[in-house]
Amino acid sequence: MKSDQNELITRIGPGTACGAVLRSYWQPVALVDEFDGRLDPRMAQRPVKAVRVMGQDLVLFRDQAGQWGLLDRDCPHRGADLSFGRHEGDGLRCPFHGWKFDATGRCLETPAEPAGSKLCDRVRQRSYPVVEKSGILFGWFGDEGKAPPFPAFDCFTAPSTHTFAFKGLWNCNWLQAFEVGIDPAHPSFLHRFLNDAALEAVGENAAGRQFRSASAGNFGGEKWPMTRIMREFHQPEISFEPKPWGLQLTALRPMTDELTHVRITNAIFPHTFVIPLSETLTITQMHVPLDDVRTYWYSVFTSFAGPVDKDAMRNQRLQFISLPDYIPKAGRHNNWGFNPDEQRAQTYLGMGEEDINVHDQWAVESMGPIQDRTREHLGTSDKVIMANRRMLLKAIEAVQAGGTAPGVADPALASQMQGPDTVDGIAPAGTWGTWWQERVRAKRAGAPWLRQPVAAQADAT
Repeated sequence: MKSDQNELITRIGPGTACGAVLRSYWQPVALVDEFDGRLDPRMAQRPVKAVRVMGQDLVLFRDQAGQWGLLDRDCPHRGADLSFGRHEGDGLRCPFHGWKFDATGRCLETPAEPAGSKLCDRVRQRSYPVVEKSGILFGWFGDEGKAPPFPAFDCFTAPSTHTFAFKGLWNCNWLQAFEVGIDPAHPSFLHRFLNDAALEAVGENAAGRQFRSASAGNFGGEKWPMTRIMREFHQPEISFEPKPWGLQLTALRPMTDELTHVRITNAIFPHTFVIPLSETLTITQMHVPLDDVRTYWYSVFTSFAGPVDKDAMRNQRLQFISLPDYIPKAGRHNNWGFNPDEQRAQTYLGMGEEDINVHDQWAVESMGPIQDRTREHLGTSDKVIMANRRMLLKAIEAVQAGGTAPGVADPALASQMQGPDTVDGIAPAGTWGTWWQERVRAKRAGAPWLRQPVAAQADAT
């Protein structure tokens, strides 16, 4: 890749070509949990947060009526930081001169102006629509009034009882953060365990140990952990199929003439992947840039079986992530917990077995803040990476020409934004294509929230 292309696909601030593409999609801005006074006592009395998304500094708050406000952070009077504003129930008041704004950005008061002044009527702070879905607050940063319908993917249509959302910060560009998740070959190496442990029943509480669980189906009459399959069959046959939302990815690992391991995942353009965690749990992970060199991943865990235990899931993950800013405890500052003795005897990487998210974090952060793709030597196993980059370049060209970005951004495709389905399992080699679809049908048939109407989700505020 040429250096100018690498710049084009990684820079996302206001006015950039790639930034214009990302602003064609709803973007995560915070977890609803971040306003929970139990997790952050500051929020109990003052539900106000400074946030940064795609190079823009914003203030996010909830008023006394429960309405979310997402405003540019600089006060339109003299530019002071509104995240330090006085929360007065019906809006934020700038402490500099007392100008007050409601959740829609409407100026309510300019108290230092003469009596009868109409200045307040002429001032409006830029505000951004907010939608609450599955424990995540999404903002719209494109042209006002042109937001596409919110996608009806499983993770957003499942009821609150069956979803859990979490996030974490990576110190790297958004694209390299996303690309690790759509790489079907890397689990055979990055997440390889050198020894097999007893199989774990990975329920909804599991954090970072999914490769210790068994794939669906069995091999030679026994269940195999995913890590053993990934280790012993490390040359997957990778293919992809265009879908309305992006790409459906297939990785086949032939085990015998009769059996093959099949893993179906999805890349939702521009920065989301959907993967199986177990036979009845999926992970939908989004990668939103704070700026060019920092990225928050947001994950929604969706259960197709029983309700999830949110407190237990959160507590599991707080072993590795620090509140209130969701910063990993491992990082470049401590070599991501690297242990050479472990690398020799236990894991391929040497960075622990308890949280494989650290493995991905090392891979994407060790490349540097923005990966220099001019130095890459891509192979056949990188075909999905190459396909996604082509899609991104094409989307940039389309948006620059005044066209519509693909997938979720296209209102004409809204009715097709459903699913998408995933599978991880050992299948009959000759009929794996129908086998995985049957597994999906069984999983969906067993989901209680797909057998009954789901309560309406929150609308844009």
